[in-house]
Amino acid sequence: MRSLASTKDYLNFILEQLSELEEITYYAMMGEFIIYYRGKIVGGIYDDRLLVKPVSAAKEFMPNAPFELPCEGAKEMLLVENVDDKHFLAQLFEKMYPELPAPKPKKKKK
Repeated sequence: MRSLASTKDYLNFILEQLSELEEITYYAMMGEFIIYYRGKIVGGIYDDRLLVKPVSAAKEFMPNAPFELPCEGAKEMLLVENVDDKHFLAQLFEKMYPELPAPKPKKKKK
């Protein structure tokens, strides 16, 4: 089991690869990075691997993508191996967006 945290260098590389898209944000969590596209969670960077939610569009767009665990006890996600192709990544995120769950409403502080 890997327990290496993701590097800021890899995060910056992925953010640069996603620069064709607007509204890409991320949230650092326990040494890893959750990736958001237009407010919805698409996937994340875990141990310097880009993993995305296994929605139908992602499986169809990357039919040979292996399933991998982001961390112990988590649900399997799809490994994006073609991270060097900006256009491919932009298409992947665009195709996935309609299937991604809407963000949960934030709880109001009392």
